Amino acid sequence: MPSHITILGAGVIGLSTALYCARRGMQVTVIERNASQREGCSFGNAGMVVPSHFIPLAAPGMVSLGLKWMWNPESPFYIKPRLDADLLSWGLHFWKAATKARVDAAAPVLRDLSLFSRQCFENIGLDFGLVKKGLLMLCKQQHTLDEEARMAAQANALGIPAEVLDAKATAALDPAVTIDVCGSVYFPKDCHLPPSRFIAALEAELVRLGVKILWDTEVRGFEVENGILKAVKTSRGQVEGQEVVLCGGVWSSELARFLGLKLPMQAGKGYSLTLQNPAQLPALCSICTEARLAVTPMDGALRVGGTMEMAGIDESITQRRVRGITRAFPQYFPAFKESDFAEVKPWSGLRPVSPDGMPYIGRTQKWKNLTLATGHAMMGLSLAPATGQIVSDLIAGEKPPVSLDLMSPDRFA
Repeated sequence: MPSHITILGAGVIGLSTALYCARRGMQVTVIERNASQREGCSFGNAGMVVPSHFIPLAAPGMVSLGLKWMWNPESPFYIKPRLDADLLSWGLHFWKAATKARVDAAAPVLRDLSLFSRQCFENIGLDFGLVKKGLLMLCKQQHTLDEEARMAAQANALGIPAEVLDAKATAALDPAVTIDVCGSVYFPKDCHLPPSRFIAALEAELVRLGVKILWDTEVRGFEVENGILKAVKTSRGQVEGQEVVLCGGVWSSELARFLGLKLPMQAGKGYSLTLQNPAQLPALCSICTEARLAVTPMDGALRVGGTMEMAGIDESITQRRVRGITRAFPQYFPAFKESDFAEVKPWSGLRPVSPDGMPYIGRTQKWKNLTLATGHAMMGLSLAPATGQIVSDLIAGEKPPVSLDLMSPDRFA
C-alpha cells in the first residue's frame, strides 16, 4: 500500500478522500489554491444527502427545457452565450448523453453510490449534525406532481423508498411551516446537514490524524517519468508522493490539461441565501420542483438555494438570478416575503459539471499513479464520503463497492 498520498483540492471531496486515506495509515498532503478561510462550493450549498437524485443531469427533455429557460433571465438555468470551444464541445457531449438508454444505465449506479454515501455519513464517526428526516419534492401544479409521481415509481422500483402525498398529507408531515402546494413526493432516505459543520469536523479530524494541508498553494505543473507522476510543482516548491488524487472542482480540467487528459467540465454557478432568523423553520429539507429551489433548515437558520448558471469561471453575483430565487420561494412558503431577503448577502459557488451528469471517479490509463475524483456537479457534498472511501480503496488496491465504469475519467478521451 502506498505510504504518501498527494491530494489536489481541499473541497469536500478532497477532504473526504484525505480522511479515508489517513485512516488507512497513509501519509497525506492536501494542496489547496485558496486560503483556509474560504467560501467555495463546499460551504454555501444546500447541505442535502440525496439518494432521491438518481437521474443524471443529462436526461431526455433537459436540452429543450434548458433552451426554453434561457429566454427568462430569472429562470433556474442559464448559459451565457459565448464563442468558447470547450463550451461547444461540452454541449455536444451533453446532447449525446441525454438519452433514455443512458439514463437507464446511470440510474442504478447513482443509486448505489448515493446509498453507499448515506451509509458512510452514518458511520464516519464525526459530529456534524446529520438530520435523517427525509426530503419533500414540493409541487405547485398537478402536472408536475404527476411527473414526480412517475419518478417516485421509478425510485421504488430501484429500491429507493418514495411516497406521493396530497396537500393535506404534505402539511401533516411538516406542520411547523405553511406550505402552498398541490402535493409532494416524500423521500424518507434523504438527509440534510450544515455543510460548514461537516467541513469543520473533517478538518479537525485531519489535523488529529496528522494530515498536512497546504493552503494558498497553487499547482503549477508536474514532474513526470515513464508514466508516473513523480512530484507536484507548486508555488511553494515541489511535493512528492507515491500517489496523486485530482479533485480540484471546476479547476480540475485545467490541471488535467497539464497531464494531457481530456476532462470536459463546465462551471455551474449556484446561489444561496441564508435567513438567520426565519419566520418559520421547516423540519425537513425540500425541493421546490417547478422553481428548482433547494430549501434546508440549518441549526436554526434557513438556506434557500438554486440556479445553474454557466458563465465560465466567474464567481460574481448576477442579481437577476438572485431575484429569481427570492421571488419564487414565497410561492411555496407563503409565510415568507421577498423582502425578507433584502439584507441577506447572496453566496455563489462554482459546481464542477461533467457533460453526461456523472462524476469522474477512478484511475486513468495514461498515468499509473493518478486517481481522479471530480465533476460531481450539485452532488458533491452528497457523494463526498462515498467518493473518498472509493478512492482510498483504489489506492489500496481493493475493489470498490460500486461499479465505476460509467464514471471513468477516460470516457471522453
